[in-house]
Formats: sequence, structure tokens, C-alpha cells
Amino acid sequence: MKAMVLSQPNTPLVAATLPDPAPGAGQVLIKVHACAVCRTDLHVIDGELPHPHLPLVPGHEIIGTVLACGPGAERYRPGERVGVPWLAWSCGECGYCRTGRENLCDRARYTGYQVHGGYAELTVADERYCFPIDPSYSDVEAAPLMCAGLIGYRALRMAGEGAERLGIYGFGAAAHIVAQVARWQGRTVFAFTRPGDRDAQELARTLGAAWAGGSDEPVPEPLDAALIFAPVGGLVPLALRAVAKGGTVVCAGIHMSDIPAFPYDILWGERVVRSVANLTRRDGEEFLALAPRIPVRTTTTTFPLARANEAVERLRAGALTGAAVLVP
Repeated sequence: MKAMVLSQPNTPLVAATLPDPAPGAGQVLIKVHACAVCRTDLHVIDGELPHPHLPLVPGHEIIGTVLACGPGAERYRPGERVGVPWLAWSCGECGYCRTGRENLCDRARYTGYQVHGGYAELTVADERYCFPIDPSYSDVEAAPLMCAGLIGYRALRMAGEGAERLGIYGFGAAAHIVAQVARWQGRTVFAFTRPGDRDAQELARTLGAAWAGGSDEPVPEPLDAALIFAPVGGLVPLALRAVAKGGTVVCAGIHMSDIPAFPYDILWGERVVRSVANLTRRDGEEFLALAPRIPVRTTTTTFPLARANEAVERLRAGALTGAAVLVP
């Protein structure tokens, strides 16, 4: 199969021809139709996430068709379409797993990080961690739902049901999905983008944001909660200043630059800062059932698999509106 491979952090991906993978016990072999490019992929490629399995095929927002089933795999049949998310496996035995928090499992493995992902023509995945995909979505439309959508949904849950005035910092793939969910729930959305990013601000307005502007601009009114998707620690104090007393700031990325020191008075008043780590299968089941009801629509730019480095660099530069999707 053709694949794009990371040999060492901080180096470009290399086009390679690899042996076709074979599904093991409980696994399915998947023909990849689309794989979205996530900011977490950048953190893996840039060496900001430690100890990746090298050489590595990145990618964890995979949509494909089951080609074959390994021993004991009975959930899906050949020909069925599935999605493969970031969480590839968890132990099922630890205290986290036994209390519905498999996203915190210390032994968990992740797609496109510890196991090969979807920057390839084929991949294998544990069938228990795959999701059926609603037929109303094309492969390309569905791909960003598998991480941008799932993490966005979990972050929105962490904001609390009472957070009616919601600020979103970093209006990329995750934000443009979660904004649609928030508006469907009746919340008022305020979108904060890179200063001067008029395209992202216009996208936010078309998705129902009441206000869109740069992260350096003052918030029009106090927020009940803020979701930070940009990996910029300096946004945390800005968001704390923007939320009202009792408000919550949710840091939704797996990696963030250092948070600068800030005065206690912007945390005081029972404000909360919390992070979102990974996702659970319950998140996936809930969100993927909800998305077609809203319906959530994704904005995408497609790239052939061989141009994965270009897609990565455009994401790094903030030169994309919505999500980049690789199509083998």
C-alpha cells in the first residue's frame, strides 16, 4: 500500500510503499477513503508529543470501508463503512476505564501515534473503537467529525449546560463544528480568531456566531464559558478575563504552549480552568447520533495523499478555513 510515513520528528513525511496490513484478533482491515488532518498530527510530527511509534503512519480522522475481519471480529462486515478516531485501545481494567473515563487510561493507545493511522491506502483498527457513519455524510464530509467533532463535543459538554454565552478561541476545524452544535442548543456564540483572519471570521458568522473578531479584541459582553482550541497558552488569561464570575475556560487541545503568569483576581470569583483529554466511545456514540440531526456540516479542503506535507504546512500556517482532508 502507499502511505506517508514519519521517520523522525521535525522532518517531512516521506512517501513509501509498505506491506498491506493484516487484521489481528478483534481487528478490521479498512480501505481508507478519507483522512482529515488534525492539529494533533502537527504535534506528533513536530515532536511536541513524546514517544511516538516510529516509523509512523499518522492520521486519526479516518473514514473507510471494511475489507476483511480478523479472528473474533464480528461487529462489522466487509463492505460496511466505519470511522476510526484518536482512541485506538484502552485496557478496560483500570479505575479510569471502569468508571467511564477510558480517555484517561494510562495504558491507552492512540491512532496515528502509537499505532499506524490513516495517511495510507489501508489501515487496521480494533473494531470496538470504530464507529458506523451516517449515510448522509460523504467520506470527506465525515472525516473531520472523527476528532475535530468529537473533541469539540466533549469540550462543549465540559463548558456546562448553563453556559449560554460561549466564546470559542481558534476558529478552525473543531470550532466550526462545535459552533453548529452550540447554536442548535440555543447558545450564543462569540468567535475569536487570529487577528486579521477575515475568512475564519466570515465562516463563523455564516454558522450563526453573534460576533466574530480577533483574539486581541475585547469581548462584546461577559461570557459564561470559553473553549480554547488554539494551542496558545497566552489565550488562557485572555479567556479568564472574558468570562463572568462562575465561568469556565476549557482548554481543548492535547498540547499547548506555556500559560503565562496571571493575577489571581481574574481567576477569583469561582472561575474554573480545565482541560479536555482525548475522548471516550460514549462521546463518539452521542455526537455521531446528534450530528446528522442538526445537521452538522463540515467545511473542507481536499488534498491527494501524496500532498500530505502541503496540507500539514497549510494547517500550521493557519492558511485553511475548516479542515484539510487527505484522499488516497
